Parts: sequence; structure tokens; C-alpha cells
Amino acid sequence: MILEHIDFTQPTFYYILANIFFNPLFWNTVARAEYRSHVLTKLAGGNAYRGCYALAITIFSIGIFRDYLYNLALGYQPTHPALEAPLVQAAAYVLFAVGSVLVLSSMWALGVTGTYLGDYFGILMDERVTGFPFNVCDNPMYVGSSMNFLATALWHASPAGIFLSAIVYLVYQVALVFEGPFTTMIYAKRDQQKKD
Repeated sequence: MILEHIDFTQPTFYYILANIFFNPLFWNTVARAEYRSHVLTKLAGGNAYRGCYALAITIFSIGIFRDYLYNLALGYQPTHPALEAPLVQAAAYVLFAVGSVLVLSSMWALGVTGTYLGDYFGILMDERVTGFPFNVCDNPMYVGSSMNFLATALWHASPAGIFLSAIVYLVYQVALVFEGPFTTMIYAKRDQQKKD
């Protein structure tokens, strides 16, 4: 069982676990506050783009910090010999490459404001992006990020990393339960206003 190979006494395990839960909670809470009261736009002198870019920098920065904590935590966790096999290490490379392509190409397709919740600022895309990588999977940013976490876990031969990768994926799935319908509502409202 994977849990037998996790050192639950390490504080770094709980630091990264808290950060995994915090990040999507933070960006969803802040984005909804922006949508309802335009708090970031007001703080940015009434400029929605500046507010969105400030949020983008914040989300990117806490993501980098999360990645740092993840690597730190894995360094304090035991490894498992089965995960050191050449085939597993090769799988880590492939997962990281595919995950990175999904993340980077979705950022390219959406741009900064599309990637970092610009729709909550009223910065809406003209139409839904349906080309690559969105024609491969619905949420390539989250799928790719989850793949990168798993790739890093395999690279470090870390059962704790595999467990944490599963948590990342599950947290993203929960975030999508809130993000998907809310974003759909924003665009439906825009489309209705166009008709009126």
C-alpha cells in the first residue's frame, strides 16, 4: 500500500498539502470577489487588464512557490526501489513532456487574460477555444499540471509524490465543479446581453 511508504511525520508534507488546497481556493475566491465587486479592478485604478495581470502574477507566483514546496517535500520522503526502474523513469520524462505541452499550449491558446481568469474581470474571449490542446481534453491546464506533478513524483521515486499528485488532480476536479458552471454563466450572460 502506498501509504506505508509515506513519512507522515515530515512537516514539509503538510506544507505542500496545505498549499495544494490553498491555491485553487485562493484564485477562485479572489476571482469571484472581482466578478461581484470589481475589487481588483478598483485597486488597479479602474483598469480591468491591470487587475487581471496583477492576479496573473500572483497566481503564477504562488504556483512557483507550490512547486518549490513540492520538490522540498519529496526530498524528505522515502523512495521506493520499484519506482527507480528505467521504465518508470522513462515514463516520468514522457509524462513531463506531454504535461508541459498541454500546459504551455493552453496558455498560448488562451493568452494571459484567458489563462488567468480574465472573464471574471469582464475580459471575455470572442469565442470558445476549440483547437489544440482543447481538442485533446477539456481542461488541458489542469490535466497537464497533474501530469507534471506525477512525473516529478516518479522522477524522485516517491510514493508520497504519487499520493500528492492524486490529491492535486482531485483538488483540480473539485475546482472545476465551481469554475466550469460559473464561467459558463458569465458567457451565457454576455450572449444574452448581445441578443437584447
